[in-house]
Amino acid sequence: MASIASSPAATGPVLQGRARPLAIARWLRVTAFLVVCIVVVGGITRLTESGLSITEWNVASGVLPPLSEAEWQAEFAKYRATPEYRYEASLGGMTLADFKFIFFWEWFHRLLARAVGAVYALGLVWFWVKGAIPTGFKPRLVGLLALGGLQGLFGWLMVQSGLTGNMTDVSHFRLSVHLLTALALLAGLVWTALDMKRLARDPDARPAPLTPGSALVAAVLFVQLLLGAWVAGLNAGHAAYDWPLMNGRLVPEIDWSAGVFWTLTNDPYLLQWLHRWWAWVAVAALVWLARRVRASDRPASIAVHTAFGTMVLLGIATVMSEVSLWVASAHQLVGALTVAATVWAMHSDGIARRRAKNALAR
Repeated sequence: MASIASSPAATGPVLQGRARPLAIARWLRVTAFLVVCIVVVGGITRLTESGLSITEWNVASGVLPPLSEAEWQAEFAKYRATPEYRYEASLGGMTLADFKFIFFWEWFHRLLARAVGAVYALGLVWFWVKGAIPTGFKPRLVGLLALGGLQGLFGWLMVQSGLTGNMTDVSHFRLSVHLLTALALLAGLVWTALDMKRLARDPDARPAPLTPGSALVAAVLFVQLLLGAWVAGLNAGHAAYDWPLMNGRLVPEIDWSAGVFWTLTNDPYLLQWLHRWWAWVAVAALVWLARRVRASDRPASIAVHTAFGTMVLLGIATVMSEVSLWVASAHQLVGALTVAATVWAMHSDGIARRRAKNALAR
């Protein structure tokens, strides 16, 4: 985030005659919306165990789903060769209709990924050719394009991890990298859109800096998101369905015999417990941030309070509903919105701190 916040030149005007920061801000918001959509659909893909239903990555031909019975049977045959099918799906007597259901979610997830890439890449080329990008912002926009490409690459590497050996799921480590890269992209898009919006109002506006306090909040939220990704990847949401206790206990009994590091990163019961209770550390950090920006940007403060409050309630509901598909999906949606709201508040905090510093210097 620090590099995103400080890439344009620190001095001199950045808005030139043909620059169109407001149009760029709108384009970035559209892309951010699509990223939120792909995060939600990715969550549904994981919850429905659909992620390994497509065993190949065909950039062009993969845009269309199978269109004939023969094509469907060919795709189903490829899936039947995976460890997931051999050790899990086959036990339930999966039919072609069942396969079509999980295939849809993975196909739709990949289709959205292509849409995000196309909308962003074509928009970037358009604004670049038109000379509409304000001075100093080109490296940042190219960096976001590269980050999006990496996110897609990490997605395929994640899928590959579940197609080898005796794996019946993707690696939860690779899943977390895939998800967190998407959320980092969302953060970069939102931050840059806010910079562009300010620039449209004030041609001399500087990019907002990242304050140390905001960086600490981001670190706390990162840990919570990482734990959430591991919980999803390990199906750890099914470790306990009661709240606030876990299977009747406040502190779980954990078997540490495999080693501290392995247990901290692989034990489903412990990871659900950590995700539950680190959430309150994240809440405290977000409350602090929301109150810090309340005077300078009340809407951002309200957005943060609303987002994390809803996310906590949906997290509890996810557990108590025994990981209902739509409740858990809503939890992931609001998690992405919490990231966006937090970035908004962090951006406002940077502006407010700069104004205060400039006022003291006068």
